[in-house]
This record gives sequence, structure tokens and C-alpha cells, in this order.
Amino acid sequence: MLICGETGTGKELVAKHIHQSSGRKGPFMAVNCGAISDQLAESELFGHEPGSFTGAVGRREGWFEAADGGTLFLDEVGDLPIPMQVKLLRVLQEREVVRIGSRKPIAVDVRVVAATSVDLGHAVAAGRFRRDLFYRLNTALARLPALRERPGDVLPLADHFLRVYCKRMQRPEAKLSAGAASALLAHSWPGNIRELENVIHFALLMSNGAEIHAEHLKVREWSVSNDSAVPTAHPNADPLEVIGAQLRRAFLNPTDTLFDDLERLIVTETYQHCGSNQVQSAALLGISRNVLRTLLKRHGLLSDSTFADPRRLDVAWSAPSHRI
Repeated sequence: MLICGETGTGKELVAKHIHQSSGRKGPFMAVNCGAISDQLAESELFGHEPGSFTGAVGRREGWFEAADGGTLFLDEVGDLPIPMQVKLLRVLQEREVVRIGSRKPIAVDVRVVAATSVDLGHAVAAGRFRRDLFYRLNTALARLPALRERPGDVLPLADHFLRVYCKRMQRPEAKLSAGAASALLAHSWPGNIRELENVIHFALLMSNGAEIHAEHLKVREWSVSNDSAVPTAHPNADPLEVIGAQLRRAFLNPTDTLFDDLERLIVTETYQHCGSNQVQSAALLGISRNVLRTLLKRHGLLSDSTFADPRRLDVAWSAPSHRI
């Protein structure tokens, strides 16, 4: 399986969940391919025999043998050098490893979950990654979207990290103020979930009370003087998710006219967007024109006299005397 996503999106957590849900009895082993030197990569992955190279004083099993019966998570697999990619492909195909200094193959039963933060398709086109290995790893593909692409997850994740770190720091549970929630929603999160976790941890270190305020948050792209600031949505965010996140904020301090206010906002914005054209407004909202007229009248955007004025109607009349 191949998991793609930016740094900090939780690729290793997904890999662990796959392992725990698989029923495999063996261990979950994780190795960062980008942190292994080219000289030691083969020994780290496949193991070595005593005396096979300078410094090899004893027999050592590699990561594949250590993960036998379980799952091996290869993080940043795109950083492997080309020669190691060839050897990795053979192991995946033959399901056996050969230690350095040995000629005896060792069978292994390992589920391999690879992850990368780079576009392997582009790496293949640039000659930095083997096409056959890419196809082998890409049996099942999971793409983890960046946190900026799913703003509806920001506040639930922040609440989760608040509970985790309050418990770890042995302090009473804390909550986010409206301004802090706005600050979190306005940030673009280049470091994704890992950055959010660090921001919440830092905020708890900086605050003494039971409420986290915007000034406690370490986010570069947010400047706030009070809790009344309005966040700006990221351009890549799903508009419906942004609206949903703001609705959840509104639910914290609901008003008796919340539904009417939301209905008025939808109708007003649509009508203005369509240049006061009733036909286009109704089509955009997916409702009939009669329903739209009722809503426009309800919220003071259309008076009874408007219906009698042919200059405001969005149809071509066959005769001036025609009436509704």
C-alpha cells in the first residue's frame, strides 16, 4: 500500500491503523528511508553477516526480518537511492531477503506500507524513482489531504489535543475561546496536524486559565487584538467545510433567530450575486422561482409592488397588459 500526503498529515498513524485492523500477529516496524545513509541502507533493510564489511562484527537482522509476520512501514520511500530501489523491488516480488555477506535467502511474510510526501509520478518522470517499483507499491493508494483542505477537522483535532495534553500535564481541561477558534481556522497549517498539535501544546504552556485565547497561539499568519477578529478562509478550502466550521462556532452562542439569520444570509448573498435576477437566483439555489419570491418578500428584499412593475421581472412579456 502507498500513502501519499504532505509532511505532518498523519501517514504513520494511518499505517498503524491498517496494521491494527489487519489481524496480523507480528509487530509494526517503522523506518524512515530518508534518514538512512546510502552506505547503510542495504544493511538496515536486509541485514548482514559477520565480517561482510568493515564494522560488521556480528550477525544482524534487517527491518524486513524484524517485521516478519507483521507490517513494515517505509516512510519517505521516495528518498531511497536507485540501487536500493532495485533490491527493494526484488524483495517485494520474491518475498525473501538475502543478508549482506550471505547467499542464503530468508523467506519473510511482511505487509509493506510505504509513504511519501513527494509526487512519485513526477519522480518517475524525472528518473529519480523506478517505474516498476512505483507500480508495485501502488497496489492500493491512499491520499491524505492537507489540513488546509479540510478546515472542518481543525477544531475537533484541536479539542482532541487539548484533552491529551491537559491529561499529560495533569491540569484541568481547557477550552478554546471564540478568538482562538477563529485564529486556528484562519491559519493555513503548512505543517498540517503535527503543527496543530505543537500549537496546542505551546498554548497550554503559555496559559494559566481554563480558556485558551488567540494570544496564546503560536501561529505566524494570524494577528489579533481581541476575540472579535474575523478569520479569512484559505483559498483551497472547501467552502461548505468552512461554512460548517463557522456554524459550529455559531452554535456555541446561539440566538433565537439563528435559522432566520442564516436563511436571510443565503438569500441575500445569492440575490446580490445574481444581480437581482430572480430566475438565476432560483436556479443557483435549486428552488422554484415562487419559493424564491416568498423568501425575498420574507426578508424584505422584494415588495408587493415589485411584482406589478414589469421592469423588475425576469421574463419577456408578450403584451404590456400581461399580469401575474
